[in-house]
Amino acid sequence: MLNFSMHPKWVAVHPVVLSLTACAAAKVRQAGGTISGKAEDVPTLPYMIRMGLFNYLPIDPIREIRQHEESGRFIPITQIRNSDELRTAITNLVPLLHAPSSVADPIKYVFSEMVRNALEHSRSEVGVFVCAQYYRESKKISIGIADAGIGVPSAMARHHKFDSPAEAIRLALQPGITGTTSRIGGNEFNAGAGLFFTKSIATLSRNRFLLYSRSSMFRLMQTRMRHKPALEVDPIHDPHKFVQAPDWDGTVVGIDLNIEQGVEFSYLLDQIREAYSLDVKSKKDYSKRIRFS
Repeated sequence: MLNFSMHPKWVAVHPVVLSLTACAAAKVRQAGGTISGKAEDVPTLPYMIRMGLFNYLPIDPIREIRQHEESGRFIPITQIRNSDELRTAITNLVPLLHAPSSVADPIKYVFSEMVRNALEHSRSEVGVFVCAQYYRESKKISIGIADAGIGVPSAMARHHKFDSPAEAIRLALQPGITGTTSRIGGNEFNAGAGLFFTKSIATLSRNRFLLYSRSSMFRLMQTRMRHKPALEVDPIHDPHKFVQAPDWDGTVVGIDLNIEQGVEFSYLLDQIREAYSLDVKSKKDYSKRIRFS
């Protein structure tokens, strides 16, 4: 059973919140459960309606809106269940980027890698839910991705030992560590670096990132340092918080990314390449060297 409720004055509408809510509703309905609750006439209600939240919640949205073309502004909540639907979602993402390929390619990588990994390994019976929003003034894009699969701890437990969900998340964020094999560096099909790359792009561009699974949430804290932040292979050394959260069996990823030429993505990728190379070399890299081109 899912009971949906809203604060009477304020509701967070970051894409990660919307994706998780829609995914939870789909999971409950797929299992034959019931969904109850009501909407509140908060200022963000029209946005939630336009993003398609009430397409997944059988709840009266209590008002109607005039829909506008979303191209170049946002991707409404989208359920992805196979590679064809993933390709369509990536195609829809491109107009939001407003950026040359040097900037757009890493962002498309983040999106496709997170969704592809969830489709291949999460065993989510309802697929993966995504949505994204472009903010013109700050030139940022916010992305939310949620699945209702086995979650990070269960995936990592196949080949690694840890004492808590937080430790499993810490492992998953390190380069060269993957839940599909015990070999450091992974294999040529899954180098165990997708989450590390995603977190690193957020770190080096001083943006938000979160990874939530089971009862633990890793939150990267934004910094205002003048010098370029260091890229850490172990996320415990990043400015971060581990937050206790309600138990969610699947995995949720939220990230904000800059969409402008001034963001030095070549520098970001160089730093990621160096950190990945150093870390897997120190533990013997049995995999094919990952390519960044």
